Amino acid sequence: MAGRFAPRPTRTTVRGGEVAVPPAGPAGVPEQATRPVTGLRRSWALPWPLDLGLVLGPLRRGPGDPTFRTTPDGSVWRTGRTPLGPGTLRVAVRGGAAEAEAWGPGAPWLLEKLPEMLGSLDDPEAFAPRHRLLATVRHRRPGLRLTRTGLVLESLIPSVLEQKVTTDEAYRAWRLLVRKFGDEAPGPAAGRMWVVPEPRTWALIPSWEWHRAGVDDKRASTILRAVRLAARLEQTVGLPPAQARARLEVVPGIGPWTSAETVQRSHGAADEVTVGDLHLPGIVGFALAGDRHADDAVMLSLLEPYAEQGQRHRAARLVLLSGRVPPRRAPRMRRGDIGRL
Repeated sequence: MAGRFAPRPTRTTVRGGEVAVPPAGPAGVPEQATRPVTGLRRSWALPWPLDLGLVLGPLRRGPGDPTFRTTPDGSVWRTGRTPLGPGTLRVAVRGGAAEAEAWGPGAPWLLEKLPEMLGSLDDPEAFAPRHRLLATVRHRRPGLRLTRTGLVLESLIPSVLEQKVTTDEAYRAWRLLVRKFGDEAPGPAAGRMWVVPEPRTWALIPSWEWHRAGVDDKRASTILRAVRLAARLEQTVGLPPAQARARLEVVPGIGPWTSAETVQRSHGAADEVTVGDLHLPGIVGFALAGDRHADDAVMLSLLEPYAEQGQRHRAARLVLLSGRVPPRRAPRMRRGDIGRL
């Protein structure tokens, strides 16, 4: 992990932060005009304000994520391995509607799940702020909703890669493994974006390739155990988040931190707060009580008023969006690279 309370964007701040998405331009911008392939399309009228950068930002694993990118025309592109196969989705907000286009075998599934991905199942009105900071941030970020991808493995694997390492190490491993073993994205993003490998491909990655990507045996073994149970784990998307976490944690190597990080994205879980994080307790403690040394127990006690609402994760997300973090008092954790050994 990065040094404690790093001011620059970290894995923790990206979870609560946002991706810079350029304002949506006119329909005839150059990239759209030169797009060589036409996919399936869907337009969905938005019943509330929507900020694509806030909603979809947690799905991006670093600025070089081969499964996610933004473009100057105001679009967000992402790939996914759906139950129907790989697919590429482009979505932009224009004129009060989400305009989406998708390619590949998974295109129908991605378009069907578009409203859920943009937060249609989320209920921000259930959140009643009990702290002035949270009320202020909520007022300033009306476009925040919690995404629900409906895909478990694509959130689980990068979460495992992020266990107990620096942000740069985790993002580098994800980038290298997806580009080398994933499939080219269908549609006009081919050659620039990639779809995560299928479970069997993950299982067949040689040990030296994990090593070259900087992934130690413990994390690699956890991923191998998970992909062998891929079908069972994907079924957890139909369970309540707490039950889904319990099933995920049956797999050795998957603990509360990893399961929470997964269901926050796959299920849009508004109450599943991350425990065991190096940064989050201190950030929440500092923002809500001026306690930079808060641990998980203190963080949970500060978030307890939101447990009855089922909104503890949203409260933590708003804290991260506030930008109120303790000043640094220690150097960043040194980045390791086992691939050089």
